[in-house]
Amino acid sequence: MSSTLAGAIAIAALFVAVLALVFAIQALRTQSATSRSSKLPATPTPEAEPQPQQPEPKQGTVRSELKKLGKELEVTRGELRETLQHLAVVRYDAFGDTGGKLSWSMALLDDQGDGVVLTSINSRADARTYAKEIKAFVSEAKLSPEEEEAIDTLRKEAGPTVES
Repeated sequence: MSSTLAGAIAIAALFVAVLALVFAIQALRTQSATSRSSKLPATPTPEAEPQPQQPEPKQGTVRSELKKLGKELEVTRGELRETLQHLAVVRYDAFGDTGGKLSWSMALLDDQGDGVVLTSINSRADARTYAKEIKAFVSEAKLSPEEEEAIDTLRKEAGPTVES
């Protein structure tokens, strides 16, 4: 098998592993959020000011369907805030004897700056991949300058949608 084919297979395997990691993190976050909400004690909600009672629209009417869609939209927006939807990639040469910027760091974060930064360092002999957890744009693990650059890119691009 040629080294080019072996390299292509290795890169394909790496991307499959990265995808699996992203899905696993998302599943853990969903499971964690579900368990947190079930453990929280029921707290009484403050009484809202009474508003004029509007009659409930009849089932199957346009008004009732719009009301139902509005509720579903709010639920979907809440779920979307917790998805890994912000992405930044920094490519670089990790070693002086290799070219082509084959090494990379990729930050995948949600609206609160939580997620993961993935790094692949490629040399002539092998490639190593690392994953580090990010909470509020900060990692407990030491970050490389390229990993910090990927996270800073998302923090700057986030603007008002991501809380810093």
